[in-house]
Amino acid sequence: MDKFVVLIISALLLTGSVGAMDDWKEGKEAIHVGGKVLCQDCTEGWKQWIDGAKPLQGCKVSVTCLDDRSRVMYYGSDLTDEAGDFDMIINKYINGKAVNAENCFLRLVSSPDPVCNVATDFAGGKTGVKLHRPTVVYRDVIKYVLGPFYYTTPMCDEPDATNNGDHGSSDEDAKDSNYY
Repeated sequence: MDKFVVLIISALLLTGSVGAMDDWKEGKEAIHVGGKVLCQDCTEGWKQWIDGAKPLQGCKVSVTCLDDRSRVMYYGSDLTDEAGDFDMIINKYINGKAVNAENCFLRLVSSPDPVCNVATDFAGGKTGVKLHRPTVVYRDVIKYVLGPFYYTTPMCDEPDATNNGDHGSSDEDAKDSNYY
């Protein structure tokens, strides 16, 4: 009998906690997105290349949110500060419609640095990275911390040999990107 009562109580607690797992999505007024952008120079030695990435100030990072029909419902951007950090705030409701964070993508746009200005795909910065799970959920704050994202020098850039002279875009190319 005692085992049965314990089983019933644990089942009730479990079903209550499963419903509470999505409660962080409700009642929040804004979505915060942050991260860091760094310059990684491949001309340095291995140790310097791995540990010596420098923050880039003034890099433009954008976030694009799509609605349920894959139309753009929000586009915003931010510039990095002297530490290479960016922080964007997206209103949870745009024109009366709720923004679904899982339909938002963040990507690198541009770098003002004259030498370190080639976007890389480390952490998905070049093609875009989808917001999946928040890093911070506390009271009225939902925050996604992404990256770090990297730019590199033109000397370190690997040429794109996947196109083979084909100038059109195929369905397979679209499926490979995060925006499909």
